[in-house]
Amino acid sequence: MLSDRIRNSLNKSVRTFINILPIILGMLLLISWFIIIVKDSVSINLFTGHGLLDAFLGASIGSVAAGHPIVSYMLGGELLTAGISLFAVTALIVSWVTVGIVQLPAEALLLGKRFAIYRNLISFVSAIVVAFLTVFTLQLMGLT
Repeated sequence: MLSDRIRNSLNKSVRTFINILPIILGMLLLISWFIIIVKDSVSINLFTGHGLLDAFLGASIGSVAAGHPIVSYMLGGELLTAGISLFAVTALIVSWVTVGIVQLPAEALLLGKRFAIYRNLISFVSAIVVAFLTVFTLQLMGLT
């Protein structure tokens, strides 16, 4: 009896994994392709120095180029060194790890379309808000 339950659960798990495998592979390929393109095309000319526009652009780029937090911190440091505003870099880092446009099909499949869309929209707006709060907090503390 117990072994039948385990066998059924294992079969369901394997079938679910096989069903989502093409989506996961497609997502990884899209992320890799986008990072290669963005790496060569993102420059200081893209960002204007205007806080709201820079935060929006940073959040937009981070939303599509999702990745691991450690990578985003290294990228953020390089972008700050290149002269890109703290608004843009902060929004990019936050959206990099919280928003996942490329992963949206997989997330919608596993967690539901409505939930996935709302979560990504809220995370996108939150990335812009966090960018402003970070910059204003550092200005109040006299660190920028």
